[in-house]
Amino acid sequence: MSDHHRLYEIAEGQGGYFSTAQARQAGFSGELLSYHAKTGRFERVAHGVYRLRQFPSSPFEDHFIAQLRAGPESVVSHDSALALYELSDLLPSEVHLIVPRTASRRRTGIRQHTNRIAPEEIATRDGLRVTSVPRTIADVARSGLSEDRILQATQEAVDGGLVGREELEAAVAQYGGRTARILRRYLRQQPP
Repeated sequence: MSDHHRLYEIAEGQGGYFSTAQARQAGFSGELLSYHAKTGRFERVAHGVYRLRQFPSSPFEDHFIAQLRAGPESVVSHDSALALYELSDLLPSEVHLIVPRTASRRRTGIRQHTNRIAPEEIATRDGLRVTSVPRTIADVARSGLSEDRILQATQEAVDGGLVGREELEAAVAQYGGRTARILRRYLRQQPP
């Protein structure tokens, strides 16, 4: 039996979006999903991904689609996380996700990374699981984003209250390498 309340609870935490698999968990058959899409209760936004009509479309709809397709353990990362935090004007051509090593590799429009991620490195923003700001900075530093863009993103994160000096100092120790070098440069330029 279909449970609209259960489906609403699932979708509410994801900006109104849900996958076919999640709908099945709430008792919706493929035929019932199609029926509700035809009557306008659900909007089919991509193959296997729907949105409850009472929720507005998200400017990050492509991120929701990618995350729902990749599975519940996926986390928006790298350039896509910068865009989600509004720390960069770069619009990546693919949605970057950190996924479990067992995840399928081939997904159009999705750039999958199988890096390890600790629970404390995961945040939620606008209903999406996303890497924390320090982890995002580390990921883009490792991927080769220009130092100037990383410094600009770091400054915008500090100005926007998304990260503080202590978190950046901890990131220097935690991530090391290029990330530490860039963040040390940033911290030296800031008043204590």
